[in-house]
Amino acid sequence: MSASVNLLPSPETTNHSMDSHLTSPDQPVGHSPRKNPAPSFGAPPPKEARHRTPWARLIDSVLIRRTYLVAFDGLLILAAFYGAFALRLQEKETMAAVMANVHWLPWLALISGLPVLLFSGWYRGLTRYAGSHSLYGLIPRAVVMVLVLLMANTLLGGAQPPRSFWLLYLLLFSGGAIGSRIVLRDVLVTQLDQNSSKKISGEQRNSTLIYGAGQTGMNLLNALRNDRRFRIIGFLDDDVQIHGRTLQNLKIHSPTRLRSLAIDHGVNKVLLAIPSLSRERKRHLVDQLSHLGLEVLSIPSLAQLANGQRIVSDIQPVLIEDLLGREPSKADPELLGVSVKGKCVLVTGAGGSIGSELCRQILALEASKLLLLDLNEYALYSIEKELRLENPRNELKPILGDASDVIRLTKICREHDVQTIFHAAAYKHVPLIESNLCAGISNNLRATQSVIHAAIAAGVERLTLISTDKAVRPTNAMGASKRVCELLIQAAAADLVGRQPVMTMVRFGNVLGSSGSVIPLFHEQIAKGGPITVTHPAITRYFMTIPEAVQLVLQATGMAQGGELFLLDMGEPVRIAELARQMIELSGLRVRDEQNPNGDISIQYSGLRPGEKLYEELLISAQDEATQHPLIRKAKEPNHNSSDLAPMVKALRDALEQWDEEATIQALSRLVPEYKKGNHVETTTSVRKLDGRATDPVHSATAKLSTAP
Repeated sequence: MSASVNLLPSPETTNHSMDSHLTSPDQPVGHSPRKNPAPSFGAPPPKEARHRTPWARLIDSVLIRRTYLVAFDGLLILAAFYGAFALRLQEKETMAAVMANVHWLPWLALISGLPVLLFSGWYRGLTRYAGSHSLYGLIPRAVVMVLVLLMANTLLGGAQPPRSFWLLYLLLFSGGAIGSRIVLRDVLVTQLDQNSSKKISGEQRNSTLIYGAGQTGMNLLNALRNDRRFRIIGFLDDDVQIHGRTLQNLKIHSPTRLRSLAIDHGVNKVLLAIPSLSRERKRHLVDQLSHLGLEVLSIPSLAQLANGQRIVSDIQPVLIEDLLGREPSKADPELLGVSVKGKCVLVTGAGGSIGSELCRQILALEASKLLLLDLNEYALYSIEKELRLENPRNELKPILGDASDVIRLTKICREHDVQTIFHAAAYKHVPLIESNLCAGISNNLRATQSVIHAAIAAGVERLTLISTDKAVRPTNAMGASKRVCELLIQAAAADLVGRQPVMTMVRFGNVLGSSGSVIPLFHEQIAKGGPITVTHPAITRYFMTIPEAVQLVLQATGMAQGGELFLLDMGEPVRIAELARQMIELSGLRVRDEQNPNGDISIQYSGLRPGEKLYEELLISAQDEATQHPLIRKAKEPNHNSSDLAPMVKALRDALEQWDEEATIQALSRLVPEYKKGNHVETTTSVRKLDGRATDPVHSATAKLSTAP
């Protein structure tokens, strides 16, 4: 940005600033006081504007403000000119004699210097935001001014001042102009702060600390100077070497003083200004801060800042999704592109949480064509609109249809020469399927059979089934149905050894932000004032971000040889009750319990629902193997060959066609012997971790969000 020299705010800035102060922070976005409505097009100007004099309107114009600055710089040029002579020629008689020979030179300096400043953009910026880089931009302008004056004086044949005069003139003008802009900037900032303080009461401005006294923290402070929501009172930083020092006149404190600062200054917000903060460290800090009753806000991540998606001042509350999971894993580019780059790809369930992210990443990996199949009209419309907006040149085809329609699915695969299929379409909501058992099982079973048949009939190269951790020792119909789908894929793959399609399965647990996740439900319950309902105090779940899960699915597909059941390392399990507590505190509220009866929101335990487990598992046997990716394992599961599987599947389909739940459960139990309807996994069940060690689930449950001591 070039140096800014506007003494007064521009009309646009002034109007915005005034309007922003008229709206209370507590008012909803878009709501403004009735007494000062926004002007509409074609409406007459406000009464006070109609009665203003032409001179008053001229004062507000950009031209008059720039004229003030041009006149100021003109006086500065003359002062630098005479000052240079005074320093060079200290005797009055000598100076008077020399000045008599160059009496017209000051006016030549004025006439030649001001156009250089004007046409070089010196007056385009805003003085209140002038930084060092823009101010340093004056130096080359000053050099050009001196050279133009020297050239003009030489061409006109005028008397030449002493050679040292030119250097003194350059230094005096540059120093004076830069110093004056700094003073003007600080005066304007102080004036704006005072005006803001007058319009906003102390209770409306939040006393705030910035955590991180580095370059990002300083940039954040500059960006928030005129933000009426925050009153920055200081910095916090872990570096003991800078404790007690100041940054832009604000003291840098040790985090150990946070409690006393909160009490002494009424601090109620902390801004995290460390974009490179690891997820684990961020989780620890947020937990400590929220335990003190402070609202924690954060700047965007380093990746978002680097690619220009966000800027430093984009402050937002810390979301629970930012704290769960782990640091993103490094992807293998070769594995990512094997199954999709340059290929025609079909995604079933493209409108769902996993399916839609598959579509995004597949397009990013340069698939030649992407087919989006979904039965939900609005979901399909939404993902197609998003993808076309972000990838206007990619070939997309939305297909409204049922994945269980084998005839249509086969026709689609043949017509578009599909090479890879990701089968993500399924019913996944456990309690809903328990109460609609035949419908849920039938949908999952028929869709998988249809996809297998279509892939074989159309000569598809690869087929990947998206499975779930609920297929491990299932206690519910949804998990059992997904285990049957896995058996179908395994049997088909065994029949196709050495031939295409290469069929594989990828099994993983809960993903953040999916339609069945507890997190959206908790957000909704907090917004309504509670209570938050948790089924059991000891219940735990694995969590992974959707982009990471999909990235691992693509890499597993790339390494598949046929018939593998890949398992994604989900990290450590999270206790759901602890998750609920953290979400309440991140909202700036307190948990209401026996220790704190005056809290805001309580956590209530409703009991395990039908078919629900306390602890999700990823493995059936201990024979899992490592792969070339550290977060992807391969399980060796007991399965059935096609001849044994076919009559059991037929019995299941016959029971489903009759809508006979009892017969369906019996047929399902024969296919998946470990399935017992209504069973719950008790707290003594051991959970096998992916590193090969068996752990007590009660202790595993404590591997959760960090808790302050």
